[in-house]
Amino acid sequence: MTNTIRAPWRYDFVGSFLRPAYLKEAREQKAKGQISEEQLTEVENKAIEDLIAKEKKAGFHILTDGEFRRSAWHLDFMWGFDGITHAPTKTGLPFAGEAAMIDDTWVTGKIAYKGHHPFLDHFRFVDERTDENTAAKLTIPAPAQFLEQFDMPFAKETTSRVYPDEKDLIHDIVEAYAAFIGDLYKEGCRNLQLDDCSWGLLADPRRYQFFDTDDAGIEEIKERYLDINNAVIARAPEDLTINTHVCRGNFHSTYAATGGYDSIAAFLFARENVNAFYLEYDTERAGGFEPLRQVPKDKKVVLGLITTKSGELEDPDLIKRRIRQASAFIDLDRLCLSPQCGFASCEIGNKLSEQQEWDKLALVKKIAEDVWKDA
Repeated sequence: MTNTIRAPWRYDFVGSFLRPAYLKEAREQKAKGQISEEQLTEVENKAIEDLIAKEKKAGFHILTDGEFRRSAWHLDFMWGFDGITHAPTKTGLPFAGEAAMIDDTWVTGKIAYKGHHPFLDHFRFVDERTDENTAAKLTIPAPAQFLEQFDMPFAKETTSRVYPDEKDLIHDIVEAYAAFIGDLYKEGCRNLQLDDCSWGLLADPRRYQFFDTDDAGIEEIKERYLDINNAVIARAPEDLTINTHVCRGNFHSTYAATGGYDSIAAFLFARENVNAFYLEYDTERAGGFEPLRQVPKDKKVVLGLITTKSGELEDPDLIKRRIRQASAFIDLDRLCLSPQCGFASCEIGNKLSEQQEWDKLALVKKIAEDVWKDA
């Protein structure tokens, strides 16, 4: 259902929700061969229909499927293209105090759009359940995130067997995204969100270790990641709203990176051609609001001041003070409020209950309505 509702809303959320227990059980049964793909889809459909009803009841206008059909926020999207494979990991990815045991994913051949992607069906299911007060949003990993998956030091040797020249890898990623977004637009999508952890790693003091390079190398990587994101955005239809969410990792209430936006603002804020930035700001790890000065006047910022990493509710007065602090660097009218990330970037979910999840969203809405009377 194509309508004029566009993200972000004054009160909003990033995208993923805690999976209900019965959905987790069904996915485990499918993995063990105990139920069919069709039976799993029926369970997923029910869970998503229930979620959409809750989103509407809670008063939200931008709807998602909670990423209920995915095992991870980014990898399932990558698996939908030719040239990419995956397998259960033995080591996982290092997060603070815990390894994220998500599938190892690597390049086996030329990356290409298959002519159809499962996420088109995922979007359609949500879009068919919108009304005059709501619109569907699809969340996918940013092109820079896709590139980072295969050009980090741990992946380069495998990737270079297929792509000796990284320019060819970037070209194929851009072409694959452009084809997918073209089909997504035909399905009626007008709200697309590019989720991006690559900037979080580039802001981290350990970035030299992460990328095995020096200052000059880091600056080159920033330019490369900015260019691939903008190249894809440039290929999209003009009336497709494209926003981005910048994260420092969100797995089982842990994080992967730390560091403020200061060192990346001149690239990300000043030059990335998105309509709005959903920004993690729930802890001191994200730094101060000063870099928001570099956000162009035609773009919005969604302040992720409410954490999804615990169930404890924030003090509304503190959040309002922080919004006022941010408004010293960017007009209040261009600000919105949301949690800092999703509630379940991977199936395991964060360490809070479903009731606490909805209490958090109710708090977001109440604070936004207090701060912006037009919310």
